[in-house]
Amino acid sequence: MNASDCWQIVRFTLGMAGFGDLLILLPGVALAWLLARRSWPGKALVETMVMLPLFIPPVATGLLLLLVFGRYGILGRCLPFQIVFTWRAVVLAAAVMGFPILVLAARVAFAEVNPRLEQIARTLGAGETRVFFTITLPLARRGILSGMVLAFARALGEFGATVVVAGMIPGRTMTLSLQIYQFIQLGHNGEAVVLLAVAAGITLCVLLLNQTTSRMRL
Repeated sequence: MNASDCWQIVRFTLGMAGFGDLLILLPGVALAWLLARRSWPGKALVETMVMLPLFIPPVATGLLLLLVFGRYGILGRCLPFQIVFTWRAVVLAAAVMGFPILVLAARVAFAEVNPRLEQIARTLGAGETRVFFTITLPLARRGILSGMVLAFARALGEFGATVVVAGMIPGRTMTLSLQIYQFIQLGHNGEAVVLLAVAAGITLCVLLLNQTTSRMRL
């Protein structure tokens, strides 16, 4: 593998992980706030379902995505475009596997915001929307940012769900993890080690960024 091919795979992997991260930001933050600040029937079940991808085999998650978004799946038959075995499937797998991490981190961040500060703002005439955007969200932003970074890191290394729902199509769905696996299968251990070093280096930088931002005054 030449440097150009390696860079193409790295760029594709980073792009898909970043796209997936952006897709889960708003629903992840909204759900985390609901889990941290509201009670409703079935809350425990929702929380369990959100965390499920962290504990079941990733290939099982990929199979569920295939059953839902496949051409003849529950939602796949209704969509005007195909998801499985395209770049969209790579984004979908990255988003689903990173979603629980973002929700967990953001929920903890919201739970740590002092409710008295929000109550003081309400007594001064601030509505719920203003309280959220001027008090709650700014105080929780460090945890939310940490959740985004960790979800991005998880997406970078995603393999099991991706290989099931996206396949290993050169130039279309091949991420760093998938390419490393293919090299191992073909006996190209030297090239696999090179990509391993690249993947480890990128992930290390992302995790160091998370450690740095968690200590910053934002």
